[in-house]
Amino acid sequence: MNELSGNWNYPTDIRFGSGRIAELPDVCAELGIQRPLLVTDPGLAKLPLLETVVGNCQTCGLQMGVFSDIKPNPVASNVEQGLLALRDGAHDGVIAFGGGSAMDAGKTIAFMAPQTRPMWDFEDVGDNWKAAQTEGILPIVAVPTTAGTGSEVGRAGVIVNEDLHQKIVVFHPLMLPSIVLSDPELTVGLPAHITAATGMDALAHCLEAYCAPGYHPMADGIAVEGMRLVKNALPRACADGTDIEARAHMLIAASMGATAFQKGLGAIHALSHPVGALYDTHHGLTNAVFMPYVLAFNRPVIKERLQRLAAWLGLPGTGYTAVMDWVLNLRQQIGIPHTLVELGVDDQRLDQLAEMAPRDPTASGNPIPLNEQNSRELFQAALDGTLEI
Repeated sequence: MNELSGNWNYPTDIRFGSGRIAELPDVCAELGIQRPLLVTDPGLAKLPLLETVVGNCQTCGLQMGVFSDIKPNPVASNVEQGLLALRDGAHDGVIAFGGGSAMDAGKTIAFMAPQTRPMWDFEDVGDNWKAAQTEGILPIVAVPTTAGTGSEVGRAGVIVNEDLHQKIVVFHPLMLPSIVLSDPELTVGLPAHITAATGMDALAHCLEAYCAPGYHPMADGIAVEGMRLVKNALPRACADGTDIEARAHMLIAASMGATAFQKGLGAIHALSHPVGALYDTHHGLTNAVFMPYVLAFNRPVIKERLQRLAAWLGLPGTGYTAVMDWVLNLRQQIGIPHTLVELGVDDQRLDQLAEMAPRDPTASGNPIPLNEQNSRELFQAALDGTLEI
């Protein structure tokens, strides 16, 4: 395990390795944070782990507050309540501690601290981000406790607009955490089904980034290595949650996926976001369900890429068939449902879902352009379990 440690400045300052959570007080001091607001989810807030972390920070002189009123798919009111807690406590920095929900909410709270315009004005469209007030955006320390979203190395937060029943990507370059404390020991207690769902989210990020059109060899290389790490480590982490080497590889694979998808995402996310907004499903699990259907849909234009990917990953067989078989077998091995129906999704809102998917900001990265008709066909296939699209 001593070899699985390092300090990286790509795409931000990452302190990676077992036990590095102990450095949190020093990291806050390095950033000039004296009164951090730790943003986490309700489940983590109840665990002894958080009590220990907060206690250590307070012993070191930090005046820390904790905010945990966050839904699994964070909504605008969660951010608003977090801002009230931030101001009431006169906090001067944010520690985003947890999985994707805590990361997205924490980063957005830190970003919105000085803003006078509505949050939706900073949706990741065009150059909206340039309208932000940059003075007063608070420094962010990210501490991931799941290996999935990779939001610790991202410059955006995904927040549900409850009025529109739509997930909105709020973006600004200063939402990128200043320092990431990436400690695989914090993921050891993650249940197997959450390990599986979040791990498939990491895989979705790498796979979609790799398949996205455009020239970005750096992102492609990171994505491929991320998929190799997932291939080798995710089954191990699900089978034995104490396998710290597998946990370490999954944690960095998640950060790699979020780094790679600067190139783009695609239909997996464009379909998943509306389902999460309307049915409140787990994001990573929803991505996992959609993955093979989107692979089948994109097959005509990604065949050559998958030929190389199958070889690089050392899969039995060749090309599309090898990659599809691997994805299907991996999903079955770690207990991922095959259809949307198993997530509690029905066809009652199919028209609305089909209308929302092509408008999702991730849709533009899909190798085949999405429209309402083919989105509807993809949703129907995922409901029925049909891979012939």
